[in-house]
Amino acid sequence: MVDLDRIDHSIIRELQKNARVTVTELASRVGLSKTPCQVRMRRLEEQGYIAGYTALVNHTKLGQNHIAFAEVKLNDTSSQALAAFNESVRQISAVEQCHMIAGNFDYLLKVRTGNMADYRKVLGEQISALPHVLQTSTYVVMENVKDVGI
Repeated sequence: MVDLDRIDHSIIRELQKNARVTVTELASRVGLSKTPCQVRMRRLEEQGYIAGYTALVNHTKLGQNHIAFAEVKLNDTSSQALAAFNESVRQISAVEQCHMIAGNFDYLLKVRTGNMADYRKVLGEQISALPHVLQTSTYVVMENVKDVGI
């Protein structure tokens, strides 16, 4: 793995702001000509620094503006239990993020639904039914103050 220089970091920052920027414009912003910029972008992609490109969507317009964070405590934290939970939670489309936590609970899930009734259904029928779930606690988002979209 190669250490990244200032220009590599600049390319990544600019692409995080707008991944649809033209290579010519990106090159201008980071102080390179077009071809060296393309070569660096390709290298950053091949080495996994840039994992892919995606669109940021307006969840309110899509009717999916209810966000809740669910703490999940498992009744078994063996390797097999964690693997079973991890595999199953990936199948729930309402779960945007799932993080294993070192603390008083085992996982923190970011769940996006249309409203509280939809969330209750996802929690009751899907999250609570995941392998080895012992207990959940929910925190409902009142306002999104900062979201860098990654």
